Amino acid sequence: MTTAAELRKKYLNFFEEKGHKIIPSASLIPENDPTVLFTPAGMHPLVPYLLGEPHPSGNRLCNVQKCIRTIDIDEVGDASHLTFFEMLGNWSLGDYFKDESIAWSYEFLTSEKWLAIDPKRIAISVFEGDENAPRDEVSAQLWEECGIAKERIFYLPAENNWWIAGTAGPCGPDTEIFYISDDDPCSDDCSPACDCGKYLEIWNNVFMQYNKTADRKYLPLEKKNVDTGMGLDRTIAVLQGKSSVYETDLFAPIIAKIEELSNKKYNKDEEITYAMRIVADHCRTAVFILGDERGVTPSNLDQGYILRRVVRRAVRYGRSLELPAQFTWQIAKIVLEIYGEVYPELIDNKTRIHDELNKEEAKFAKTLGRGLRELDKLTNTMQQGDTIDGKAAFRLYDTFGFPIEITCELAKERNLKVDVDGFNNAFTAHQKISSQGADQKFKGGLADSGEQTAKLHTATHLLLAALRAKFGDDVNQRGSNITAERARFDFNFDRKVTREECDDLEVWVNNAIKADAPITMEEMSVDEARSSGAVGIFTSKYQDVVKVYTAGEFSKEICGGPHAKSTGELGTFKIKKEQSSSAGVRRIRATLS
Repeated sequence: MTTAAELRKKYLNFFEEKGHKIIPSASLIPENDPTVLFTPAGMHPLVPYLLGEPHPSGNRLCNVQKCIRTIDIDEVGDASHLTFFEMLGNWSLGDYFKDESIAWSYEFLTSEKWLAIDPKRIAISVFEGDENAPRDEVSAQLWEECGIAKERIFYLPAENNWWIAGTAGPCGPDTEIFYISDDDPCSDDCSPACDCGKYLEIWNNVFMQYNKTADRKYLPLEKKNVDTGMGLDRTIAVLQGKSSVYETDLFAPIIAKIEELSNKKYNKDEEITYAMRIVADHCRTAVFILGDERGVTPSNLDQGYILRRVVRRAVRYGRSLELPAQFTWQIAKIVLEIYGEVYPELIDNKTRIHDELNKEEAKFAKTLGRGLRELDKLTNTMQQGDTIDGKAAFRLYDTFGFPIEITCELAKERNLKVDVDGFNNAFTAHQKISSQGADQKFKGGLADSGEQTAKLHTATHLLLAALRAKFGDDVNQRGSNITAERARFDFNFDRKVTREECDDLEVWVNNAIKADAPITMEEMSVDEARSSGAVGIFTSKYQDVVKVYTAGEFSKEICGGPHAKSTGELGTFKIKKEQSSSAGVRRIRATLS
């Protein structure tokens, strides 16, 4: 039986043999991208390079990337959906294209040397074509040449087989690879677009060959890219002959621990099985968020809110299983045993994982009983189909720490509805008063490499240099989030930065801007970068060759870009706000004018 560790190794070895450079997993907390809270796919940290920025490791890359997606969190508990997962990916940056990508995918999946999956168990979907781009007959023909029968190749519309990051930019058709289960089709029209369970997606190859312009024109790209992603959990379930991702060697020890703590059996009762899967998934996710290099702690905004939500959701379902107090840490220890060797940052941050899980679980346990009693008061006189008022739902959140999602789940169990729009309105009003928010959405993202974004990115380098000059070299970046309008910069510091100190930081940065220092880039090894004095704290996660950006004598930092050409281009730097981000982490919001 192929283990998860063996699958990781086989995948990387295969593509290394095909000339790919293995690069490390990026942090789960995206840098300089305000459009997402967590890294949602393997390609996400590579967007600047897919857009044309040269990658220091070359134009053939592969890795295993830590990912979190919360859009499907309500689906967690079924056979295949997860919040945290690992994505196996390989990329061509203007090098090979469809021919090699499809042939190699087929070889890796079916060859006896690699995964040895029966080709008859593989189905394929390709783009059916529309007014913007033609039918992808090239991919279909290549799959046929590999040995996939025509009846197992399905043409599907753009919603199934087209990829684009945002509303404009590089895009193109994709071809998705599915494992066919033993189940009979649900109808004559059953296809990979159906959710009946017959087809399980395990790999997706995206062919970026167009650029979508602002006026919705699709122009051929001069350099075509390939971006692929294979879900490790789903693929290992196939290889181990499991009907659920929760039954593989990645989850079996976690489920066993939940069985031990609850004195209940998995797969004996549908509701118990569902609850165990949620507890297992959410505890694993919490460990990876807390244990990340840029790990955050539970809070009511941004990534901290998602972390709080998954921990509290795990606690709620843990109570239904009658798990003992502080059970999240008991399960977390199993997660560390499973993943500690692959992701050593989890072991490095073991104390933080322990402390924060125990604190959050205890905090929620204190309020959960009172919140449930409050919910009972609200719903005792309601009839089936009635709606819980949005303001009342917000009070449960604000006073008792109930995420709106938990209120909705509890209401659904009582056959009630929740005025989510009313909750959002109350939440927005609260945001305006407290100047905090967990759900803000901004323009931009990694795909936005515009001039103003590059300037603000450069300004954050100068801000970090100013912070280190004023408070010492122990200050390091803990995250950043940049739009064309403002920069948000997180750094480790154990107290509030006063307004007077912010004024001093502004003076330091603006003096660096007035010096009009040139900004240069060099590629070098991590050891060379460290020896040269470049700033960077995540050295264990860097690839062999890194980019080092130097701004005169003011700043020298490992970074992927983008940057201005000189500090003099930046304008005037202004700190708009300083606040707490999480325990031991402060946040500065700044602008350029």
